Amino acid sequence: MGKQKKARKYATMKRMLSLRDERLPQHPSCLFFQYNTQLGPPYHILVDTNFINFSIKAKLDLVQSMMDCLYAKCIPCITDCVMAEIEKLGQKYRVALRIAKDPRFERLPCTHKGTYADDCLVQRVTQHKCYIVATVDRDLKRRIRKIPGVPIMYVSNHRYNIERMPDDYGAPRF
Repeated sequence: MGKQKKARKYATMKRMLSLRDERLPQHPSCLFFQYNTQLGPPYHILVDTNFINFSIKAKLDLVQSMMDCLYAKCIPCITDCVMAEIEKLGQKYRVALRIAKDPRFERLPCTHKGTYADDCLVQRVTQHKCYIVATVDRDLKRRIRKIPGVPIMYVSNHRYNIERMPDDYGAPRF
């Protein structure tokens, strides 16, 4: 005698996944339909060391060029780690240090150990989605592209461009 087939119960409910299940992608509440609701004028822009250096080489005024790119008020922000990195570069980058100490720049204190600026910027952007990251570094761009809802500002053709900015904010498309 063979094995008897088990009849399927009528109107049984499938097992529901928990919202905390690791198989579901977890996104912060500020991202609503891939649209970052915390991002808006006045824009807070996290500036990296090499972004300041490339701006000097391209002869661009940081704050004015940011405003020209985004058509809105911009507040450049600089972390303690980026400031320490510029100070470590020495006498050759004294112009970049003077620009970073500009009173228009907002200083953001760091509480973590170490002074590696890239990790600091990625950590800050992951926690708070209200920043645009200004960098020219390829590795840092690659790391930030993995974080949803964070635009990247970069220097090309002697002007600032922005990548992954929502159309609703009026950022120019080139």
